[in-house]
Amino acid sequence: MQTRQIEIAAFSPDHLEAAVALSRQAGWPHRPQDWQMALTLSEGVVAIENDRVVGTVLVTPYKRDCATINMVIVDETMRGRGLGRRLMEVALQIAGDRPLRLVATTEGLPLYEKLGFHETGTVLQHQGLAGKIGAPAGTSATTAGDLPGIIGLDRLAFGADREKLITYLAQVGEFAVIRRNGVVSGFACLRPFGRGEVIGPVVAADIDDARKLIEHHIAGRLGRFLRVDTTAETGLSPWLDTLGLAHVGGGIAMRKPSAGDVAARTATTFALASQALG
Repeated sequence: MQTRQIEIAAFSPDHLEAAVALSRQAGWPHRPQDWQMALTLSEGVVAIENDRVVGTVLVTPYKRDCATINMVIVDETMRGRGLGRRLMEVALQIAGDRPLRLVATTEGLPLYEKLGFHETGTVLQHQGLAGKIGAPAGTSATTAGDLPGIIGLDRLAFGADREKLITYLAQVGEFAVIRRNGVVSGFACLRPFGRGEVIGPVVAADIDDARKLIEHHIAGRLGRFLRVDTTAETGLSPWLDTLGLAHVGGGIAMRKPSAGDVAARTATTFALASQALG
């Protein structure tokens, strides 16, 4: 059957159950709540064949600054028929002229390169059962007044305004911060995800602060299943291994720039925002 016989429809809450089933088929750990979060923050489409959802894609805009493409899944019975490209072409239309980011699998890399994306780094996924560690010095839980500072620091680190995402994460998870002279200089989020909880995004001035913020969330969670996504460039991966959070895979960070894509980081991002969704 050719992809022209497949209907492309707007992704609605009615499609969430089918989307969860697709992600499980792909071996992803996403719960219905994780899909709900992604859909709440995003716009996307599903591919439907004979009333059955056989593909998904979501586009998460960060105002006009950029957008991430997430949750690109094609049913295993439909692969090799051009459906992934068709979904991506619709996603590009939704994103408009925004610079784009995504995390690719090795299998998806050729398609994304053909669509104008280029590699920018390697995402390393770590997970495992939390061991016993002490709470670090210099970190604390957030107060209500910290959220504007977290949003501002995240904007500097990520190069885009993710106010909606950070506000949502504050509702479903918890943040730890480092303050210097009364100002938030680093933060890390912890929230339920998949088999347990995920730590990220993490933004810090240096690797020592990043470690402290991650330790803040690990402390007191002995035996809990945790996931942390980082990048090769941060140097955190070997340290995470020593904590019992083994490197189990990852992906390829990619970008598709626009003519006005001039955003620059002024802080260090130790966990990718795209992984906060997927």
